[in-house]
Amino acid sequence: MVTGASKGIGRAVAVAFAERGDRVAVHYVRDAEGAERTRTLLPGEGHVVVRADLGEQEAAPQMTAEVVRSLGGIDVLVNNAGVAPSPANRHTVTETDLPDWQRVWRHMIDVNLLGAAALTHQVARHFIDRSASGRVIMIGSRGAFRGEPEFPAYAASKAALHAFAQSMAVALAPHDIAVTAVAPGFVGTERQAEKLAGPDGETVRAQSPFGRVGTPEEVAAAVLYLASPEATWAAGTVLDLNGASHLRT
Repeated sequence: MVTGASKGIGRAVAVAFAERGDRVAVHYVRDAEGAERTRTLLPGEGHVVVRADLGEQEAAPQMTAEVVRSLGGIDVLVNNAGVAPSPANRHTVTETDLPDWQRVWRHMIDVNLLGAAALTHQVARHFIDRSASGRVIMIGSRGAFRGEPEFPAYAASKAALHAFAQSMAVALAPHDIAVTAVAPGFVGTERQAEKLAGPDGETVRAQSPFGRVGTPEEVAAAVLYLASPEATWAAGTVLDLNGASHLRT
């Protein structure tokens, strides 16, 4: 089950799993056309498209039950859905009034953290109830480590998601469930195409000594590895995928 799979990183992850022979549940919240497009790109049969607003309280149990009914079970959960930075949710502390500040914070925390936490709870209980091993991978962000002054709620939500992944890694390891996270830097998705083609493009590419940005397929390759049996011992890791654009110590 891949959340936020109507485009970008989520789509690339869904394709990578399908190319491996897996059946995939493609989740979306608004872009039904994009989700259907993702499904058409998936080799094999039996894939499903599911809609849920993960910011709503009942979304996680309903979505999990629907996917279990459709696929017969879940083996891997990729928590990719999230509210990404955009001009519409820019919220600098010096320029944003308190009501707008609180609105943006609540929305980002509700989806990026609480939605992923609820879905992880439901899928983990599904793994445990059927005495099956499982994998949960969170899609975090480089911004959790370097800070996002124009989007502090985004950075905070991703930092919390990383911490949540590590807590769940310890809690679920006795059940043979490995939980990990990846922290991508700037990725060249459809959403970023205009920025990369504009005057800021060179500045963004120059953040990495490779002189480019990451690709959704590179993130998908890392997710595919973390979902594999060979990556069990990586449980609890937060894997940096930023082309050396930000180095942690």
